[in-house]
Amino acid sequence: MSSKKQISKKERKKSPGRPKKYDIDTEEIVKLSSFGCTNTEMASFFGCSPDLLEKSYSDYIVKGKDQGKIRLRKLQWNSAEKGNVVMLIWLGKQYLGQSDKQEVTHTDLPEGFNVELI
Repeated sequence: MSSKKQISKKERKKSPGRPKKYDIDTEEIVKLSSFGCTNTEMASFFGCSPDLLEKSYSDYIVKGKDQGKIRLRKLQWNSAEKGNVVMLIWLGKQYLGQSDKQEVTHTDLPEGFNVELI
């Protein structure tokens, strides 16, 4: 007969180095990151560390952030097409190189200033 005592599952301690298993839905990562959620916020949502998301799910995070930017640009263009003057000005500055530069000319010098040409 063996002298080893059998240990029940409850009595066994988990190995400290053993990784936890998380139920992380990649579609949910894409969705949350498209709304602009930070890695810390998403990690809190899934109950894991931000490092885990950055290491294992970075492609999904990038995809979601890109989708969010595309959605925002679409809304901006739609707003401009509806006549939103502020959005038209902003898009003109971003894409057409337009600016609010004002040409200022002064004809009189302030009192006490003197300019001599050499």
